[in-house]
Amino acid sequence: MIMTIDVGNTNITVGVFCGDDVRASFRLTTKMARTSDEYGMLLINLLEQNDIRHDEIEDTIIASVVPNVMHSLEGAIVKYFGIRPIIVESGIRTGIRVVTENPRQIGADRIVDAAAAYELYGGPVLVLDFGTATTYDLVDKDGAFVSGVTAPGIRTSAKALWEEAAKLPEIEIRKPASILAKETISSMQAGLVYGQIGQTEYIIRHIIDEADMGPIKVVATGGLGRIIASETTMIDVYDPTLTLKGMNLIYKKQNRKSGKIRV
Repeated sequence: MIMTIDVGNTNITVGVFCGDDVRASFRLTTKMARTSDEYGMLLINLLEQNDIRHDEIEDTIIASVVPNVMHSLEGAIVKYFGIRPIIVESGIRTGIRVVTENPRQIGADRIVDAAAAYELYGGPVLVLDFGTATTYDLVDKDGAFVSGVTAPGIRTSAKALWEEAAKLPEIEIRKPASILAKETISSMQAGLVYGQIGQTEYIIRHIIDEADMGPIKVVATGGLGRIIASETTMIDVYDPTLTLKGMNLIYKKQNRKSGKIRV
């Protein structure tokens, strides 16, 4: 089994694959300082909760946009799993070409999402990831990553509201019964959710118009993506495990049988 680890700004998402099938997935909080021992024990315990023994993990691949956790996380994989993990970074085979002005500035998570969407759904494809930031990445019919847009994520916008406005409370992010809000909480929910829907549709429309590539498949992922995808006809597919699938696909391109360290 292959363990995929997506280190995002808010969460660390872990998936375990047996071939193309996701055997288990779970999340850790990123914004918490942990030692390699803490990471190791957390991963082993969470695997066991999903009926997976840590010695069943044959190899590991990591995509990270948070450099300061990598030393401890990599150390945990080496120490507790006996595996030297593959890191998604410049030079790794992904199945797509990045043709932007500075390819090294494109986050590993965006590369993984783009590779997964292109291989699973074909190109041209526009990939939306509703995370800490909401990203829109365009891959052409030949598998070239040609453009990307970055906007504040819905949770980031919500946090700005309740941290910067003294009288606005922390709220659950969900679609309210009506956009015609009559009290504070539903008014914030309406602004956040309908505002994100409007932003999403506007950006998709303009990317498709300016790209002039003909029909473009729109694929969305990310924790809060389901809320938005269910409210617009402009998103064709919502795939909550797109990033994990992308890491599994990229792993298969590395021609590595095992990352187990021989002692």
